[in-house]
Amino acid sequence: MPTANLSTAHGQRLELKRFTTLKVGGPAEVWQIETTDDLLEATQEPYRAIGAGSNLLISDEGISERVIKLGSDFNTLKTFKGQGDLWLGAATPLPGLVRRTAQAGLSGLEGLLGIPAVLGGAIAMNAGTRFGDMSDSLQEVEVFVDGGLERIKVSELGLSYRHSTLPEDAIITRARLKLTPSTPEKVETLLAKVDAARKGQPKVKSAGCAFKNPAGNSAGHLIDVAGLKGLRVGDAMVSHEHGNFIVNLGNATANDVLKLTDLIRSKVDAPLELEWQLWGFQ
Repeated sequence: MPTANLSTAHGQRLELKRFTTLKVGGPAEVWQIETTDDLLEATQEPYRAIGAGSNLLISDEGISERVIKLGSDFNTLKTFKGQGDLWLGAATPLPGLVRRTAQAGLSGLEGLLGIPAVLGGAIAMNAGTRFGDMSDSLQEVEVFVDGGLERIKVSELGLSYRHSTLPEDAIITRARLKLTPSTPEKVETLLAKVDAARKGQPKVKSAGCAFKNPAGNSAGHLIDVAGLKGLRVGDAMVSHEHGNFIVNLGNATANDVLKLTDLIRSKVDAPLELEWQLWGFQ
């Protein structure tokens, strides 16, 4: 992986499928950033930021912009001691954060169980489930924008269902969460409830839920009722376990996946909006 302070980072193109949970995506120039100082150099050309690579579909042709990925210095996963007011790095993995805070008896992140994201990416799209989302515990973020660091209060982020008004060129570097002191036993009880609700989700390569839920309905239910589980385009398939997941059976291309989303929309009797970000498509 190239780093911003190595000359090999300049012009080196890597297949972005290496950095996405769906394992599709063409090449781009990738910069792994270890300090906020490196961000100034890395952002001198047009760029995009990538987190864990979930909720993202990247063109087979790749993209022309640089791709910035925050490195280990932005991962502040640790053993917590019961303090509920936390500043955390944006590359902190969400699954580990949910588990570690539960072990410390801190409540507020239970609804995020199982989301394969890092903290910054989860905030940018207000990730969540029917049990809760990022806005429930988020207080403020620190972002790199226009060559410097700024803090933005949660009330200024415009968080709504799978959406934020964070500027496109802003890179979240840290976030402040406020969790509620409880007991490990109580938090684990809540986690068990969330975990039971997600047992039907696929365990193979996917990008997470493909479509946003229409008001008053469930995208997965609509796809199931339409009889589309198992529908395939190439190696992209509607999961047998959950209709709102598209899985990669091994060699799916981004074009396969996009064609499958269009096919699903044509067969479902309700408008469906993609939950994923699309990179590199016209």
